[in-house]
Amino acid sequence: MEEIKINEKFKPLVENKYCRYFILTGGRGSSKSFTTTLVNTTETFEPNNRTLFTRFTMASAHLSIIPEYLEKIELLNLSKYFDINKADIKNNITGNDIIFKGIKTSSGNQTAALKSLQGVTTWVLDEAEELVDEETFDKIDLSIRQKGTHNKVILILNPTTKEHWIYKRFFESKGVEGGFNGVKDNVCYIHTTYKDNELNLDDSFIHSIELMQQTRPEKYKHQILGGWLDKAEGVVFTNWNYGVFNPDNLQTSFGQDFGFSIDPTTLVEVAIDKKLKKIYVKEHIYKPKLTTSEIAHINKTVCKNRLIVADSAEPRLINELSINGCNIYPTEKGPGSISAGIALMLDFEIIVDDSSLNIGKELNNFIYADKGSNLYVDNWNHAIDAIRYNVMYHLSGGGGIEIR
Repeated sequence: MEEIKINEKFKPLVENKYCRYFILTGGRGSSKSFTTTLVNTTETFEPNNRTLFTRFTMASAHLSIIPEYLEKIELLNLSKYFDINKADIKNNITGNDIIFKGIKTSSGNQTAALKSLQGVTTWVLDEAEELVDEETFDKIDLSIRQKGTHNKVILILNPTTKEHWIYKRFFESKGVEGGFNGVKDNVCYIHTTYKDNELNLDDSFIHSIELMQQTRPEKYKHQILGGWLDKAEGVVFTNWNYGVFNPDNLQTSFGQDFGFSIDPTTLVEVAIDKKLKKIYVKEHIYKPKLTTSEIAHINKTVCKNRLIVADSAEPRLINELSINGCNIYPTEKGPGSISAGIALMLDFEIIVDDSSLNIGKELNNFIYADKGSNLYVDNWNHAIDAIRYNVMYHLSGGGGIEIR
């Protein structure tokens, strides 16, 4: 086996034999993924070692991540010891393997299938910032429990906003600052930047980074140095604040968006002050895996008989909720309706009730895919969509018909 030196900061990934969690943060060019795949490869020679490598979405492992492992196998001069297939890599000496899976598939979430994998001792969650559902993480995490060996859960991520559950759980709750290197409780933190990897980087790449530092310092701090953001880059809504949901003399109604496995069902109370150009919002439901009867019960309890404007993509569900006593109607959708609804919301100051933290998270993380074309990233928008349905009903001027 050829010896490849790794940066001193990554030594705990090899030498720390007691921490369960390893949090690898950093910006571009920081060699997080390179070093992890290198360590995973060498660890297949250790007894009782099986690695599950996941990304939230992984369409074709043999085209995306397996070539990265193949590169390390060749660098280590170990090709003759491995069998490489489309979905796994096997060490023929020890029988240990590295399995590659996506968490979200075209048919939905495959958490149950990942939980059932036997003998996994190391779980690598690459691009961990893309997994926004902490419950899914917990289910897979708790399945890594082989007796008599070191069980590891490795999260590799480019830090996103401080609203993300990873920041809340592993940084904020433990009093750990971003950029920390060391151990706190059962967690080993490793933070690197391109400066730790400069000898392996092209001069033109370093020059472009230095230029970014001068011209776009905030982007440099986040993308290159791997700093956590208070809110996402390119965020759509900057016209909001927390406050008290106390809309005097205003009628209130509701918006509702439906989810199930990962995505939450949401119910948001909305009051619109047209004179003062304010929209007051308060969340009442933000939860996945609710049954129709559970949604109906909460809707009737919270809304009484007030209007609910809901996602029209689920006409059968709306019909069942109506039969069950909910005053619920579908929003009407069409080309341009999302942009039109968001434009209306941007024309008002949005007051988010102090208790409605999930709405705040969404407003801090809902971003443009392309601002010039009014295209949005389809994420962090379940409560926002509920608000938008209601706002369109009241402000589109079409009696609930969304502007096309």
